[in-house]
This record gives sequence, C-alpha cells and structure tokens, in this order.
Amino acid sequence: MSEPDYVQQLTERQQGFLPGLLGLEWLEARPGFIKGRFDVKSHHLAPNTFLHAASVIALADSASGYGCVISLPPGAQNFTTIELKSNFLGTTRAGGVGVEATLVHGGRTTQVWDAVVTAEASGKTMALFRCTQMILYPK
Repeated sequence: MSEPDYVQQLTERQQGFLPGLLGLEWLEARPGFIKGRFDVKSHHLAPNTFLHAASVIALADSASGYGCVISLPPGAQNFTTIELKSNFLGTTRAGGVGVEATLVHGGRTTQVWDAVVTAEASGKTMALFRCTQMILYPK
C-alpha cells in the first residue's frame, strides 16, 4: 500500500490562503517531516528591502502545521498552534529560502515541531523555529 501524495494534497489545500499567496512550495512531505521553500519576491520583503520576519515565520509555521496535519494521531480532527518561537540568525534579499520541519514530540494532546530555515544559495541557517500544537478531537 503506497503512502498518499501529501505534497499534492498540501499544495491544493493552501490555494487562496496565505501559504498559497506567498508562493510556498512543498518538496517532500511525510508523517513527521516536511521540506519546502519559496523564491524571494518583493512581497516577501520589508520596506527596508530585507526579508520580512513574517515571511520566514509563515514558511516555518506552515511547514510545521502541515506536518501536524499529516501526523495527527488516530481520532484527531485538527490542531491549533498554541506557542511558537523563532531565533533569526541571518537574512537574504534574493534567491530561494528553504525549510525542513521535523516532529520532536508526537503526543495524543500536543505535538512539538522544530524547523530550520536556510538560504538556499549559501546553505546558511537563517532561522531556528519551534512550535507547539494542541491536537483537537471531535466533541
């Protein structure tokens, strides 16, 4: 039995929503792991012409959230983010920005995800991100 095509499902899911509007692309997706990216465009930049922190957060949080969706425990219906933190270590003004997000804790009521955001051209880490999601069950 083959695994679902999560990349296609996630790409379709985001159309018309912030991740789609930002041009986020998903390269690999399986329970416990997501890899994605975007090409820097003017709408990703702050007025100072550096990459806007919110663009980096959108990439890391979307990767972690999508990872949570495809890693939900049996019986779970959805999730919501209850905490996130990011440390910014660098930036870029052009080129590609990549992310790899991994499941650190996959419990029945919470998940914790770590994501590393990198500048594709240099391979340098731009941000370290961690978030906690609350798992939602039908009432």
